[in-house]
This record gives sequence, structure tokens and C-alpha cells, in this order.
Amino acid sequence: MKTTVKVTRGPGGWGGPFTVQETETRKVVASITGGGIHPLAQKIADMLHVPAVDGFKEKVEPDTMIIAIVDCGGTLRCGVYPKLGVKTIDTHPISPSGPLSRYINEGNFVSGVVEDNITLVESAETDTAAEEVPKAAPVTKAAAETPAASSKGMVGFITNSGRAIGSVVNIFYQAGRDSVEIVLKSILPFMVFVSIMVGIINYTGVGNVLANAIKPLAGSLPGLLGLSVFCAIPFLSPVLGPGAVIAQVIGVLLGVQIGKGTIPPSYALPALFAINSQVGCDFLPVALTLAEAEPETVETGVPAMLFSRLITGPIAVLVAFLLSFGLY
Repeated sequence: MKTTVKVTRGPGGWGGPFTVQETETRKVVASITGGGIHPLAQKIADMLHVPAVDGFKEKVEPDTMIIAIVDCGGTLRCGVYPKLGVKTIDTHPISPSGPLSRYINEGNFVSGVVEDNITLVESAETDTAAEEVPKAAPVTKAAAETPAASSKGMVGFITNSGRAIGSVVNIFYQAGRDSVEIVLKSILPFMVFVSIMVGIINYTGVGNVLANAIKPLAGSLPGLLGLSVFCAIPFLSPVLGPGAVIAQVIGVLLGVQIGKGTIPPSYALPALFAINSQVGCDFLPVALTLAEAEPETVETGVPAMLFSRLITGPIAVLVAFLLSFGLY
């Protein structure tokens, strides 16, 4: 009898419920959250009696994952592992969003999960039906011979031209649908979020209080360099990165103060780079996995790229400061 764990959505979450268990090929619980192995990943691993692996320290092949735990704010990681056929837990209470949202469904994704949403189920049945990748339908002989049976001459030319034009039109049509979906599910919610933040800051007067705290950093080049280094600290950058939530909040605060004249407009561009030194740091192990990097490359590449931000972050601020001359 195999041990089975049931996962349900948390407060304000989406998706699920579904069950997971060890199989002949899937034998690890992957934590891709930064800051070590997430407590949810460790609890599931302990319940299933399998190892929990930190995806930031070593490469984990998707086909060996029982489940992946991410802390994505709704940008990309939330859809990467469902696309790869791996059931996914997002610690943030989000609904399907981002460019890969079409791969997310209630059978492979659940969000807002806390430890109380993980329960043990004893079952003799192996939960493999949802893990099997559907095989492509075999090409029949009749289907394979269809192109060869097409008409020749002028009629064939017109027919083939029509098919080619239709194929191009369909590509553009689908691209338009995807663009509208991304705008509705990702860009517009972000704009609403920014608008709400600005309204709260202006109404409550919090901006005046924060202006005095932010001005020493955002109102001078040394302060922006220090802010850039802080955001790029290797053990902080993967935690600050998910969903770019921290950068969004700080960016709104800085934008309001620049609009009020508290901070000189000339610092807008370098401030943008200063608060975004951590961008992408939470996605490094996923990117290396998708690039089919060797385990040794992941083990050395992730820390190397994280530490490199301590150098490239301040350099980006300096370049932006130089390029900002004459812009305002």
C-alpha cells in the first residue's frame, strides 16, 4: 500500500484538490522557493518518506518530481511546471495568470496552500492517471498520403496558397488571443494594483512619512547604489523576486514622491535599476533546468549568477545615472 498525500487550496487560493504519491520515476519533492527547502515541501516529503530537494542548489529533472513547490506571484514559474507535467503548489493565493496560464488547471495546480491543507491518505491505488503524458495519436496511412493526393496544376496552386494563407492567419489570430489574455489576466490587474497603492498612499498620508525614509536612498546616487546592493544580496534576492511584488511596491512609492517633487526626476531611471537588482533571481534554477543544464552547472551556476548581481546591479545603476543626463 502506497502512501498518498492530498493537497487542497488554502485561504483565497485556487485549484485542486489533488493527490500525489511516489511512483517508479517520481521520487523527490522539489522546492523552488529560495531560502532553502520550504516547510510545505519538507512536510510532504516526510509524509511520503522521500527526499526534499532544494532546486536552487541542485538540478532536479521534472520527470523525477512528485510535486513542485513554488512561490510565484503570478508571472512565470506558476505555469512552468504544470507545462512540464508536474503537479505544482504555489504558496501565494493566486489564480492562473502569466504567459503559461493555459497550462494551469485544477488537476495540476493549487495555490495559497498552508500546512493544514496537506493531509495523509492511505490508498492502495496508484495515482498515475494524471501523471501520464498523453501519447500522440498514430499517423494512419491514409492521413500520411493525404498531401500527396492533392490536386496539381492551377487548382492545386490555388488550394495550396489558400492553405498557406489560412495557416498564417491562424497564427496571427492565436497570437492576438494570447496577447489579449495576457493583458486581461496580468497587465490590467497590475495597473489596478498600482492605482490602489497610489490612492492609499495619497489618502492616508503614508507617502509623507515614507518620503523622509526613502529620500536618503532614492534621492542620491550613493543611496541608490546601496539599495541596489541590498536587493542583490544572494540570500535575499530569490526571496524578493517572486512576482516582483517588492519592486512594484517600492516603485509605486518612488513614483509618487518623484511626482510630488520630493525626489528629483533625474533619479527615476537609476532608481528603476536599483530596485530591480533581484529580478529573475528566483527563476535561475528553473531557467537552467529548461536549458537542460548539467547538475554540476546548476550547482555552480545558480550561486555564481546570484553573486554576480552584486556587481552588475550597481553597474546598471551607474550606467542609468549617466544616461539620465539630459532626459529631464
